[in-house]
Amino acid sequence: MTGVERIRAAFAQAGQERRAAFMPYHAMGYPTRAETLEIIAGLAADGADLFEIGIPHSDPLADGPTVQGATYTAITQGTTVADCLTMVRELRDAGVTAPFCAMGYYNPIFRYGVERFVADAAAAGIDGLIVPDLPPEEAGELEPACRQAGLATIYLLAPTSTEARIRQVVQHATGFIYLVSITGTTGVRTELPPDLADFVQRVRRHTDLPLAVGFGIGARAQAAAVAGIADGVVVGSALVKAGGESVDAALLLGRELIKGVQEARG
Repeated sequence: MTGVERIRAAFAQAGQERRAAFMPYHAMGYPTRAETLEIIAGLAADGADLFEIGIPHSDPLADGPTVQGATYTAITQGTTVADCLTMVRELRDAGVTAPFCAMGYYNPIFRYGVERFVADAAAAGIDGLIVPDLPPEEAGELEPACRQAGLATIYLLAPTSTEARIRQVVQHATGFIYLVSITGTTGVRTELPPDLADFVQRVRRHTDLPLAVGFGIGARAQAAAVAGIADGVVVGSALVKAGGESVDAALLLGRELIKGVQEARG
């Protein structure tokens, strides 16, 4: 089974259970290497459906202060792209089977070597790539490499995306489409935007791919609200902040978020 197929199977399984898929983000190497492995394995055991695996980068333009701080800490502790792939391999060896989508910026991938990175990522156990600073019109090298390796190419759409932009993205995306709930960077918000459901429906008219919503979700009630209108719920900053406190805090929040997703069963 390819990475694209595993991602689609995860969303299909959630759909059969009449719920959205829960997709936590974690910055690899934060707070420490050992705690990274413990948090991801623990969230998987508690029921996370997919993971967004954050590859630290010195200039994370799409991320807010919480994730920026976490990735900076990981970099100062020596975490590299190769280290991230090694950790993924160790999680696979430990029995974690949920799909992994690597979220990283293009420069580290380019420096690593695009074809080499895609091949190594697939071999390590990565199923898809989220590269927020690489739009589809500039992905002429990455997309063919991903197709050959069976990895999903996952693109982002924002509430400000035009109909033309939506049509372009859905033609290139595989696996699922990542809907940014707000304009701006990642980070917990007190309220979800009132027009989020309309945004999801606007994209839905163009594609049958799963639609996962992220940015700004940090509490059980918010997860439940998003799970009621989308196919997936992505949570990052809140879990990263909790993980900075302790492994137990991250897992406790993860369980609360999973309960919120389950509360929204259709």
